[in-house]
Amino acid sequence: MTASPLRKLGSSDLEVFPLSLGGNVFGWTADESQSFAVLDAYAAAGGNFLDTADSYSAWVDGNSGGESETVIGKWVAARGNRDDVVIATKVSQHPDFPGLTATNIKAAADASLQRLGTDHIDLYYTHFDKTEVPVEEIIGALDELVKAGKVRAIGASNISAARLAESLAFSDREGLARYVALQPQYNLVSRDTYEGELQAVAAREGLAAVPYYALASGFLTGKYRPGATVDSPRAAGAGKHLDTERGRKVLAALDDIAEAHTVPVATVALAWLASRPTVAAPIASARTVAQLPALLGVAELVLTDEEAARLTEASA
Repeated sequence: MTASPLRKLGSSDLEVFPLSLGGNVFGWTADESQSFAVLDAYAAAGGNFLDTADSYSAWVDGNSGGESETVIGKWVAARGNRDDVVIATKVSQHPDFPGLTATNIKAAADASLQRLGTDHIDLYYTHFDKTEVPVEEIIGALDELVKAGKVRAIGASNISAARLAESLAFSDREGLARYVALQPQYNLVSRDTYEGELQAVAAREGLAAVPYYALASGFLTGKYRPGATVDSPRAAGAGKHLDTERGRKVLAALDDIAEAHTVPVATVALAWLASRPTVAAPIASARTVAQLPALLGVAELVLTDEEAARLTEASA
């Protein structure tokens, strides 16, 4: 597969592959050697945009958080390719560094840098907004990290349209670092989690969207079918979409378009997302190298206007 043109990430100078590789599985359902194999295959296909968080995967028994960052850091060190990858990580959910106070943001960033084995984070997101902390304090701390050279660009995830707009206005007023990216939940069976006010703010302010749950926990890969049993930690959540009319309509449309292009269903679902206004790169993760081609296909597949419209209608 040839590398597709990289996409500019909002108003930043970061250029990213149109699929962001989700790091949530590294150190969880993919061990270090599996993770290295997936990362190698992604990079070989031209991929350069890695998404992780300081809390991945603190929810697993025996893990303390930061396992994913550690795996990515070891891989980058082993391959000597730090300048070739864009590393995005997040702050607010690590058990030892909870919240978004200025003190915590700066301490958490230093801990992430250590695990990643690097002197800078390319894109640093607030993972979950904490409305008890004023946007002035959050942006002020992030700006300090940018000025110190520890962070190149900043983003927000799981934030309301009002708080996002307030944050951007404060950055503009004070001449401080400004969010360039937004990470919302967004996919063919979860559109109201982004479309509307949040998307309007992103469009108006020039932010790039990097959606998570791009494949709805696996539902949009097409492996969940009536009567089928899927062995996955996320099966219960993904399978529920089969019980909705929208879920069934979306699957039917995906099946037809995938067949027309001779590509996997997941590729079509990601291509629809990548074609949406403001979206720079959907996030999807792979536990194994075998799962990667369906995700990487988003860099090649261009839907016709008619196909995109059919999916938009089916998912309405």
